[in-house]
Amino acid sequence: MKPVLAIVGRPNVGKSTLFNRLTKSRDAIVADFAGLTRDRHYGDGRVGEHEFIAVDTGGFEPDSTTGIVKEMARQTRQAVAEADAVIFVTDIRSGVSGQDQDIARYLRAAGKKVILAVNKAEGMAESPLLAEFHELGLGEPHAISSAHGQGIRSLVEAALEGIVDDVEEALEPEEGAPIRLAVAGRPNVGKSTLINTWLGEERLVAFDQPGTTRDAISVPFERAGQRFELIDTAGLRRKGKVFEAIEKFSVVKTLQAIADANVVLLLLDATQGVTDQDAHIAGYILESGRAVVIAVNKWDAVDAYQKETLQRSIEQRLAFLKFAPVLHISAIRRQGLGPVWQGIAAAHASATKKLPTPVLTRLLQEAVEHQAPKRAGAFRPKLRYAHQGGMNPPVVVVHGNSLDHVTDAYKRYLEGRFRAHFKLVGTPMRIEMRSSKNPFRDE
Repeated sequence: MKPVLAIVGRPNVGKSTLFNRLTKSRDAIVADFAGLTRDRHYGDGRVGEHEFIAVDTGGFEPDSTTGIVKEMARQTRQAVAEADAVIFVTDIRSGVSGQDQDIARYLRAAGKKVILAVNKAEGMAESPLLAEFHELGLGEPHAISSAHGQGIRSLVEAALEGIVDDVEEALEPEEGAPIRLAVAGRPNVGKSTLINTWLGEERLVAFDQPGTTRDAISVPFERAGQRFELIDTAGLRRKGKVFEAIEKFSVVKTLQAIADANVVLLLLDATQGVTDQDAHIAGYILESGRAVVIAVNKWDAVDAYQKETLQRSIEQRLAFLKFAPVLHISAIRRQGLGPVWQGIAAAHASATKKLPTPVLTRLLQEAVEHQAPKRAGAFRPKLRYAHQGGMNPPVVVVHGNSLDHVTDAYKRYLEGRFRAHFKLVGTPMRIEMRSSKNPFRDE
C-alpha cells in the first residue's frame, strides 16, 4: 500500500510548490469531495523506486476557532491523521514564527513521524540561519528549495525511511492468490449494503473499530470456488480523538484501496446521476491501470426517463471508461448481482491474460496493412513486431523505427484491434512504442 506524506505549514511558505514538485504535475487530483475544502489536493509522487501519495493542505492555524481558517485547520488535522509521515514546511527568510511554534507543538502531540523542511534555502544548506529551527524540537532541519528542486530527494527519502515496503510486483500473478476487489464510490451509494448482501450478514458493523485511519478493511470471501478479498473504501469515523469525527469519505483510503486492488467495482447511484466525485474516482482508477466494472445501484428506484438520462450521462462523463461493462443492480433487493460477478471475473481474466508474441506481431502487421501510420516529415514510422510487457493492466510493447511520431489516435486504433481479437473487457490497455537505435547516428 502506498505511504501517505502530508505537507503542512503556515500560509505562504511554499507548500503547494513542494507538492507540485513531488507530483511532477500541476494536474494533481483535486479532492473535490463532500466535506473537503478545495485547497486540499492529492497526487501520486515517486522518488527512485518508491511511490507515495502526497497531500497538500491549506495554511494551518491549529488554534483557530472561527470561519474558513477553522475549517482549513480541521482539514489539516485530517491530513495529519491519515499520513504515515508529515513534512512540516517553514521559511528560512522569515525565520521561526509564533505560528510555526504552534504547529510544531501540535505535531509533537500528534505522535506522527515529522520531517522539518526549511524552504527557500537556495544555496544555504550550510547557513547558520538553519540553527534557529532546532528550537522547534522536531529534529534536524532539511534545507530545501521547492522552486528550484534542491534537497527534495533527500527530504522525501528521510520521510519514507522505515515506512516503505519494498514489494516488487511480478509480471504474472501468484497462482491461486485471491482476487483483491475494491468497492469504490461516493458516500451513501450503497457500498456497505452491497458487501453485506454478498456476505449474507451485517459484517461491516465490525469495521467501526480503533485502528489506523489509512488501513483499508479487507474481508475474505469465496464464491464458486474463487477466493476474493473484498476491500471496503468507506471512510470510517474514529472516536475519542482531539479533532472532530473524520468524514465518512476518506480520499486517501480510496486511493490506496484502488492502487492495491486487482479489480475495482465503481458503484454509482442511479438517483443522483454521475457527479464530479464519480468522475474523479473513475479517473484515478484509469490512472492506476486497474480493471474496472461499473455498477449502477438503486436502479429499481428510477423511472424510464431517468434511466435513459443516466445512460447518456455515463456515456458522456465516463467516456474514458468505455471498455468497462455497465451493469444495473439493486443491492438492497439483491437484483442483478449475478452479472456483476460475471463482469468482475471477465475483467480480471482480461487484465491478467497472456498475449503471445507471434499473435501480437501478426495483429500488428495486419493493422498496418489495413491502415499505415501517418508520415512525419521525411519519415514514416515502421512498426516491426510487438510483445507483452506487463499484466494488470496489459501492456503491449511495439518495436520499430521512428516510433516517436506515432500519434495517440493511431495507438487507440492499435488498441482497438488488440482488444477485439483477445476479447479484452473491463481493463485498460497501454501501448508503448520503442524505437530501434541507429548505430551510425553519432558517426
